[in-house]
Amino acid sequence: MFAVIKTGGKQYIVKPGDKLKVEKIEGQIGDTVEISEVLLINKNGEVKIGTPLVEGAKVIATIVEQGKASKVIVFKKKAKKGYKRKRGHRQFYTTIEIKEII
Repeated sequence: MFAVIKTGGKQYIVKPGDKLKVEKIEGQIGDTVEISEVLLINKNGEVKIGTPLVEGAKVIATIVEQGKASKVIVFKKKAKKGYKRKRGHRQFYTTIEIKEII
């Protein structure tokens, strides 16, 4: 059994027991999160495809970790003009563990 969910503007294929990093979800470690944006469910070979979401479907997950990803350097330069800009960015993320698909 697996499902395709949408969170943080991205789509993920998940099954019970999976751990994955997604964009930051508000909550503390150990909290239960309910993801209701389910696009597809495959249950014992029976596939339900949403238009765009599957009615009444949800995925239950728990928050395992909250953190920040490694730094990404954004460097801009224009040759012969003396123009340089250096910026850094660290994206927040949440690691979740999928408990069940309803």
